[in-house]
Amino acid sequence: MPDFYKRLISTLTGLLLIADSMWLLAHDKIHLGILLPMLIGIILILYTLFFPYIQQWQQKSKFCNNLYKMMWAGFWAWLASVIIFFGFIASNINNENNQRTTKAILVLGSGIENDQPSPTLQKRLDAAAEYAQHHPDALIIMTGGLGFQEKFTEAEVMWNYIKTNYPEIYNPIALEAQSTSTELNLRNSKTILKQHQIQLSDPITIVTSDFHSIRARAIAQHQGYSNVINISAETPLYIRYNAWLREYFAFLSGWLLNEY
Repeated sequence: MPDFYKRLISTLTGLLLIADSMWLLAHDKIHLGILLPMLIGIILILYTLFFPYIQQWQQKSKFCNNLYKMMWAGFWAWLASVIIFFGFIASNINNENNQRTTKAILVLGSGIENDQPSPTLQKRLDAAAEYAQHHPDALIIMTGGLGFQEKFTEAEVMWNYIKTNYPEIYNPIALEAQSTSTELNLRNSKTILKQHQIQLSDPITIVTSDFHSIRARAIAQHQGYSNVINISAETPLYIRYNAWLREYFAFLSGWLLNEY
């Protein structure tokens, strides 16, 4: 590929990644799936600006040339692994049969904004509400503790959203308001399930976002949930692929920490 097109593609890609990250940061979204694209975008812009000097360094010696090629090969290999992971998520998005009996519906938290569910969490709650209408006797457990500088726990905000927007739902609702991670969501919910005479071998539904379903199921099964039903909520488009990228690293982290 001619150098002009390399620099043009690098510039446009870098600007797009930076603009995406800046827009999300301006809306108080911040996590690795947002910061990493910004970092990559900055590196691509710097690559374009210093392209002549990089070429001179590359041609300085065989070692520099090989190192340059290895760095690009490593980047493309990593990018390929991300694309494969995205495909893995997309192929595993499913909502299992609504008619299948369930004893409990665990709704996993996903942040609140101005004492309201975040758009991602709203999607989860809407999916849970729709599902609960098919299972009016199932226990609903709202999970999520108190965030930094928040007045209400996620579980409380989730409960209020359901009561306000879905008054037709009469399922018993319990709040697990101590957890700050998926692992704790599921671990702390065990106590509530036991209080309601629900066994981990009973059919238990986990409602979470599409990108999160695979890892949530794996963590649940690792903790002894042996009859898990997955309900996947769509991730809002404006943050979908940033969330999927964050999940890429969360999935690796969970594996390293033996969460599943």
